[in-house]
Amino acid sequence: MTDQDERALGPQDPQLDELLALGDRVVKMATKGGATVAECLLRNGAELSAKVRLGEPELVEEAGHRSIGLRVMKGKQVATTSTSDLSDAGIDRFVKDALELVELAQEDPFAGPADPKLLCDATSLPDLELYDPSGGRVAAGEAIAIAKKGEAAARSFDARITNSEGASFGRTAGGVAMVLSSGFRVAYKGSFCSLSVVPVAADSGGKNRRGYHWTAKRFLAELDDAEEVGREAARRTLQKLGARPVATTEAPVVFDPDAARSILGLLAGCVMGSSIWRKSSYLVGREGTRVASDLVTVVDDPLIARAPGSRPVDGEGLASRKNLVVENGILRTYLCDSYSARKLSRESTGSASRGSSAGVGPGTTNFILQPGKESHDEIVKGTKRGLYVTEMMGFGFNAVTGDFSRGASGFWIENGEFAFPVSEVTISLNVDELLQSIDVVGSDLDLRTSTASPTFRVSKMTIAGAG
Repeated sequence: MTDQDERALGPQDPQLDELLALGDRVVKMATKGGATVAECLLRNGAELSAKVRLGEPELVEEAGHRSIGLRVMKGKQVATTSTSDLSDAGIDRFVKDALELVELAQEDPFAGPADPKLLCDATSLPDLELYDPSGGRVAAGEAIAIAKKGEAAARSFDARITNSEGASFGRTAGGVAMVLSSGFRVAYKGSFCSLSVVPVAADSGGKNRRGYHWTAKRFLAELDDAEEVGREAARRTLQKLGARPVATTEAPVVFDPDAARSILGLLAGCVMGSSIWRKSSYLVGREGTRVASDLVTVVDDPLIARAPGSRPVDGEGLASRKNLVVENGILRTYLCDSYSARKLSRESTGSASRGSSAGVGPGTTNFILQPGKESHDEIVKGTKRGLYVTEMMGFGFNAVTGDFSRGASGFWIENGEFAFPVSEVTISLNVDELLQSIDVVGSDLDLRTSTASPTFRVSKMTIAGAG
């Protein structure tokens, strides 16, 4: 058996076989036209989105999608292009465009495909349970019924729920295939479902308070019960009644999982190999040094079954692998694709992400702050005075300096209990200091999103409010 045979994924699904065959055709056309390297990414599938408001359907959208992205190289020249026109004429034009563009590209000494010796064996990929046939087949009527059930539960929860911005159910499912001129071929399917409910309550002074809750999973049967999602959305909305700012102060800040995820996302952007070689991250030169408290361990793990960011291979065909990014506060690695690895004189971490145009760059999969032992309630009870953040607004972050400042809302904590809801405040602290000031990490990790964090507390931040 040749290396090419070992890396070729055999027939497994008519939809995927069709994608692979088309990829073979495009790659052959590109190399025959003069490309020294051709890499093709193909996708097809369907999405459904259904929204109800005040018990009536407001929007139903269903659409299929199919696209091809192509990256070609001629020596050290690189070009990418994409199309959704899969007719014979469309594909011919698409490949010719790529070959014309590559002739115009400047040479890049670091350009090149992944080392063929590092490509995984596509005949023995891990089964990560990424596709749920039931979720992929949810019809419009069923989607509307689920959304109605969630909204109705929110509206009937309490008389103070006076309005609704609606409830939405969405599902997406489809296949992806990658074909490389090295002979590597891989294809797999995935699906995802979600439900969100957004009730509104009337507050004093003519203000409306909007809250929300949501659930999302790859498998339809694993979604939280629609009525419970609605009731929790109502609870969160009612908790906001009477929200007010607090006086400017310095105090501990507790981030709930959604807000904590936003903070973790800032770190994700700063550990990308592309950010490091461009020197657009405050973490340049920080490998092996402390970047967070010893309670903080962060992994990027694409091998978690049914998780939203999981995948069997990276965007260049390297086997997916778990990367330990931060270990007990120490930065252990940057996340690199082959290009950024060459720029930084190191090896790829299997972190390549390939976009719809087949362009490649480093990216995260399931980027997770590992949970601690204390429950959410224990963290709140253990906070004598401080701010509990549930939402943040704005984009106040400088990746080069680490400076961070964002609008926030949530609850004021006094003696370990929520005293009143808080709005219209700003929280600020350099992210480098913020991460190193984390003094509690919770146990409530929930993988609804590919970047995920449990509740955590920062020992002290500046909270700017009234006065």
